[in-house]
Amino acid sequence: MACGFYILFSKSKNTFYIGHTCEGLAERLRKHNSKHKGFTGGSADWEVVYYEEHTDKTAAFRREREVKSWKSRKKIEELILK
Repeated sequence: MACGFYILFSKSKNTFYIGHTCEGLAERLRKHNSKHKGFTGGSADWEVVYYEEHTDKTAAFRREREVKSWKSRKKIEELILK
């Protein structure tokens, strides 16, 4: 099963969201942009700015945790621009 690690950006919130999925990136983005409770539910302008495909859910989750541990907007922006 192909899974992925992704970074979303919201212009209205001027912030990034970091996550992983095994359900397909387009479907996951649709869910983030729908009205719901949670971090991404407050705005509907999330767009994918970075994606890495991984062989399984564990690898994608590990990568998500690694990038979240940086706690640095600058490092995230550098990753996106590579």
